[in-house]
This record gives sequence, C-alpha cells and structure tokens, in this order.
Amino acid sequence: MPAKKINIAIDGPAGAGKSTIAKAAAKAFGFIYVDTGALYRAVAYFMLSRHIDVNNADKVASYLCDVVPELKYIDGEQHVFVNGEDVSDKIRTPEVSMGTSAVSAIPRVRNFLFDLQKKIAAENNVVMDGRDIGTVVLPNADVKIYLTATAEERARRRHKELTEKGGTVSFEEVLADVNKRDYNDMHRDVAPLRQAEDAALCDTTNVDLQGAVDMLINIINEKLQAESAPLSPST
Repeated sequence: MPAKKINIAIDGPAGAGKSTIAKAAAKAFGFIYVDTGALYRAVAYFMLSRHIDVNNADKVASYLCDVVPELKYIDGEQHVFVNGEDVSDKIRTPEVSMGTSAVSAIPRVRNFLFDLQKKIAAENNVVMDGRDIGTVVLPNADVKIYLTATAEERARRRHKELTEKGGTVSFEEVLADVNKRDYNDMHRDVAPLRQAEDAALCDTTNVDLQGAVDMLINIINEKLQAESAPLSPST
C-alpha cells in the first residue's frame, strides 16, 4: 500500500502572506505548494473576462462547464491556467480579487473546485492554503495552521506591492478592500473563513518574511513530531 501523503492545511484572511509563506515552507520540505485561492481567482477571471456578473450565482454556475482551471508546476513554480492560457499574473488584479470574493461564496463554484483540491492532496505531500482548507477541504490534515495579521498590516503590505508595480491606489482604498473581503469571507453562507479548532494560530503582524517562514516550519515540525518523527527541511 502506498505511504499516506502528508497534508498541511493553511487558512487565513486575504493579505496575510499565506501564498508567499506557505510556498517557502513547502519548498523547505520538498512538498508541492497548492494555492487554492488561485483556482477561485481563475474562475473569477474567466467570468469577468466574459462580462458575466460574478454576483449572479445562477449565471456563474451556468458557465462553470466552460471553465478548465489547472495548476501546473513549471521549474518548481506554480502556474495557473484557464482553458490552456497561463493567467498567473492576470488573476492578481484588484478587480479579480473582488470577483474572487463573490464567486467563492457560490456553493456550486466551491463544489466544482472541491474534487480537484482533494485529488491533488491525495496524490501528493502538499502545503495547501486557502480559506476553508482545514475546516472543509482537508479536515483530517496532519497539520492545520491559521495564518493572520491585522487588517492594517495586511493593507500596508498590499499597498506597497501595488505601488511597486506602478499602481496609484491609496492606502485607504486598499484597507477598505481588505476589510470588505474579510467581512465577505467570514460571513458567507458556505464554508466561511474561520480558524479550525485544532489549528495553530500564526500571527505575522510584527514578523518579517523569514521569521514567518521559520514560525511555520517550527509549527509543522512540532505537530508532526507529536505523531511520529519531525521532518527535516531540505534547505
């Protein structure tokens, strides 16, 4: 019988650094990093690019059969494809972010992506991040972590990222967007964002990137050591 795959589930609000930190931790352990939020962004991008109202659940659901989202690993990096097109950069705009918040609240969208996420986790050692990984997608994950930071800190990071790319959005606008996404994610009817009861809390508000990665690696090792032997990061 094949050895059981190790699943690390990381949840948390938008802008907490999940993608960057989880990706670094996955690389350290030689695991596959799975950004489930990118899959929802892919669906949102598809709908928006075709001028479909992302707030119209029935309309969005009727077009799901036309969406083919894929995660491919090229030179060790995750790339997001929609119907054969690499949209890795296109799905990171503020418009797609808000669209993602809308489509992720639609039960049929979540069901559409659920099987794909489960399949990836069953076939690989993964670090998977999102909003409902430890609570819904991988409730039996070996390690669960809730990664967060204050809304102000998350907005500061996002604003810095956008301005470095030439954006002109104000900090106040970014903070408003962060707060709106938090509210939507935590109050949706299906799989709302919350910390799983058995998830370790990891607050990165006053921690730099390397410090946050180290925190994650320590938590993973501590959790796995409680069950068997700790893993040794490959870097």
